[in-house]
Amino acid sequence: MAKKSEPKNTMRKKADLPQKICASCHRPFSWRKKWKDNWDQVKYCSQRCQGKRAQPTQSADCNTQ
Repeated sequence: MAKKSEPKNTMRKKADLPQKICASCHRPFSWRKKWKDNWDQVKYCSQRCQGKRAQPTQSADCNTQ
C-alpha cells in the first residue's frame, strides 16, 4: 500500500512559512515565492531596507551651516 504524496504546489498558511529578521529594521519577514532560489542569502525585508544599509550615516557636525 503506497502512501499518498501531497501535490507539489499546495497552498501553505502564512504562519507555516519560514521567517527571518531584517538586518536593517529588525522586524520579522516571511518567505516569498520570488526568494525561493536564494532564501539563504536574503537579509533584508525590502529594497528600502537594503538601500538604508548602503547609505552612510551623517554626523551631527556635517549638518551645521
